[in-house]
Amino acid sequence: MSDYDALLLVSFGGPEGPDDVMPFLENVTRGRNVPRERLEHVAEHYHLFGGVSPINEQCRRLKAAIEADLAAHSIELPVYWGNRNWTPYLADTVRQMAADGVRRAAAFVTSAYSGYSTHQQYLEDIARARDEVPRAPQIDKLPVYCRRPGFVDPFVDGVRDALTRLPRDARLVFTAHSVPLAQPGREAYVAELEDVAATVAERAAPGRPWALVYQSRSGPPAQPWLEPDVCDHLDKLASEGVGAVAVVPIGFVSDHMEVKYDLDVEAADRAAALGLRFERVPTPGADPRFAALARELITEPAGGAAPDAGR
Repeated sequence: MSDYDALLLVSFGGPEGPDDVMPFLENVTRGRNVPRERLEHVAEHYHLFGGVSPINEQCRRLKAAIEADLAAHSIELPVYWGNRNWTPYLADTVRQMAADGVRRAAAFVTSAYSGYSTHQQYLEDIARARDEVPRAPQIDKLPVYCRRPGFVDPFVDGVRDALTRLPRDARLVFTAHSVPLAQPGREAYVAELEDVAATVAERAAPGRPWALVYQSRSGPPAQPWLEPDVCDHLDKLASEGVGAVAVVPIGFVSDHMEVKYDLDVEAADRAAALGLRFERVPTPGADPRFAALARELITEPAGGAAPDAGR
């Protein structure tokens, strides 16, 4: 067993009521000079769901699943939870950890891949939170886990299940969050996505055509981002005579708003308009196999991938 005395679940955060939506979006975009009208447009996505993002409830369920997994393996380790952009804020959680006497914690983040926004930014947020807290514990981010069975296996099962409701010629469409082409770590991010998509496709539906596409771009139109966009790809498939798709959000850990709106509303509506049958595969969420990843990464023998050490 490692010498960690706590586990910290770190996530993005999301609003839990209509009054939270604009303050949350202002937190997410602070310092980026995003026009107010753009924020108001995005806010409408949340208001379609009562102003509530699913992500915090997903984190509560994941935290409970991690705690159950640790207990089942007789590991006594308190589990804390802090968000980057909404309550419970990461700095407040680190403050509580310090008050509780935590000395060194492992951070399990709800992002499976390498890259800046999916990896390095979490390191920066953890460092910033520690800077706000006197005598903050050391916090080590656990390794990237996109290729681990606990992340991949739920997608394999989800694809198999979705295909039972679609015709034999249904295509697989793997989606991930687009990022600017100039973003540091973009090449590693894309390589990992391609690898995971190929693995899931081969295990779930050998020989079936598939594609990796992107969603949720938010930058100015003149800035190049990863393409193709999922809705543009649906247009292409329909023009080729494809009649059905299973959309697999392999870039995401949970069904947060960019999955619920960008896929379940926007992409599903586009598919319906094109006459495409559409199934969306679930994300791992609180699947016990995914929850077990935290324990596995903490307890695996020396020689595996090293954690990213906090200061």
